[in-house]
Amino acid sequence: MKHVLFVLKLLSVAALLAAAGTLGLAPFEASADEARPQAPIGFPTNIWAISRGGQLYDKWWEVIEAEEPKTTHPAYPAKGEKKGSATWRCKECHGWDYKGFDGAYGKGSHFTGIKGVRGVAGIDPGRIREIITDKTHGYTEKMMPRSAMEKLALFLSLGQIDMDRFIDRATKKAGGDIGRGAQFYQTICANCHGYDGKELNFKEEPKKEFVGTVARDNPWEGLHKIRFGQPGVGMVSLIVLDVQQQVDILAYSQTLPAK
Repeated sequence: MKHVLFVLKLLSVAALLAAAGTLGLAPFEASADEARPQAPIGFPTNIWAISRGGQLYDKWWEVIEAEEPKTTHPAYPAKGEKKGSATWRCKECHGWDYKGFDGAYGKGSHFTGIKGVRGVAGIDPGRIREIITDKTHGYTEKMMPRSAMEKLALFLSLGQIDMDRFIDRATKKAGGDIGRGAQFYQTICANCHGYDGKELNFKEEPKKEFVGTVARDNPWEGLHKIRFGQPGVGMVSLIVLDVQQQVDILAYSQTLPAK
């Protein structure tokens, strides 16, 4: 009887792992990372891979510790105002809200006239990886290892949300519960950003940019970073929370001082 119960427990664990959607992906992108100690579960979960992909969308070379691009992306429009490595960031053309010229980057210094990536949400990640490596996008495995491309493709397929459901485009106000957001912020985010969000300045002195600054001025960027973290630093990804809780954190962050 004990043997039967043990087998049933093993089957239950296997079912839970299958339901979580684990992947046969390499745990780390950079070869230098292969020497790091492995966790007992030596493969990444979908949620980890998607989170990593969200950071790659932001600034991929910081994530994989690669050399920062020095040239301007060949496909970056001449009418765009950016140059150099900034043009190699996915977000620079497709936007923090993933809507390109149909979203927040429809005007201003980030305008390129390029469409967003909402159209690839839900499609086969393998097909998305083919798009990433096509002639237009120009990414090669020498620049971005295949395992990193797989995670970026997973984010684009499974990690996007329609931010217009949560952020009013006209007022930039997040539709969240400020009180509930405060509980998350004060017990998680404040450990690094400070109770008032001013512990870390994101700009070079004398310029100032804090949590409250980003949350108010660019809530789409704020929500993306709440969900996926900041590339190249130890910022926690909160994608394990449900989307509304993430938006609650953004709503509370909009009450923090901007200066």
